[in-house]
Amino acid sequence: MTNDNVIDFSTGDYVVYPAHGVGQIDGIETQTISGMEIKLYNISFEKDRMRLKVPVMKAGNAGLRKLCTEDRLKDAIKTLKGKAKIRRTMWSRRAQEYEMKINSGDPVAIAEVLRDLKRDNEESEQSYSERQIYQSALERLAREVAAIEKISETKATEQLEDILGTIKAAA
Repeated sequence: MTNDNVIDFSTGDYVVYPAHGVGQIDGIETQTISGMEIKLYNISFEKDRMRLKVPVMKAGNAGLRKLCTEDRLKDAIKTLKGKAKIRRTMWSRRAQEYEMKINSGDPVAIAEVLRDLKRDNEESEQSYSERQIYQSALERLAREVAAIEKISETKATEQLEDILGTIKAAA
């Protein structure tokens, strides 16, 4: 029985679940649910202290994927360096679109959110919700960069902020 949506992961692999970001496969187990034996990936999300079980057969449909390729990461970096494209629609509508992009798990879409919400120090102050969405996108992309480049999330965040040209105020 072959299924196009079955992606083969091994214990220890880093994966991206669209709604939660980067997690690690802790193991693969078989559980009996309603009399059926179902293989499940056990995924832990260290940052959120969360565990998730995804049926192996539904992993593709759920959007579970391997970390992005170097080329896809380069596309995301190129997007970060681009000019912001802020549409003149109501904030609530844009916020909804930004959340959808973040939850898509696509690094380029997340980079678009970061690029569009980035504020230079001399520009107007960000609203609370803009900062929240920006921070969420930054953390999501930084986790994937950290896993790909095998560096700390803090280091990945600093790299992304350098690319964006944001200047962190001294704490």
